Amino acid sequence: MKRHLRATIVSASLAVGCGAPLAHAQSTAAQAGLVTVPSANTMAETEKRLTDALDAAGLKVAARIDHSAGAKAAGLELAPTVVYIFGNPKAGTVLMQAKRTSGIDLPLKILVWEEAGTVSLTYTDPAEIARRHGIEADLPVLSQMSAAMKRITASASTKP
Repeated sequence: MKRHLRATIVSASLAVGCGAPLAHAQSTAAQAGLVTVPSANTMAETEKRLTDALDAAGLKVAARIDHSAGAKAAGLELAPTVVYIFGNPKAGTVLMQAKRTSGIDLPLKILVWEEAGTVSLTYTDPAEIARRHGIEADLPVLSQMSAAMKRITASASTKP
């Protein structure tokens, strides 16, 4: 009984201690160039406004991946979580010409997700993609891509 109690206390201590690594993991993700924008809209409205903003910007949606539906098909639960993959070959090709490995991060993606009743949009800042692949930060297409991502997520996240 004492052994079991001691093991339980040790396990609980380890579980409580996991808060620091989790917080570190979250800050590491933020440092890795992820940008998260809270939405004032529902999941459905945010998605509609996102696709409208992408269309208005002349960006083609290559895919919509519904992770929640995939989880459900596997017998699991996941709050609404959808990834939109989109791009413009004129912009993306410039990055791939600078460093071919940047193609792993292209086309660009925006994750739309809901947690505790709050909808958010998350994307990787194009400047982070450049940094990750050793592409010069002053490449004009990078500032254009970053500005477009800010405009698109702002449009999707604001009330109509």
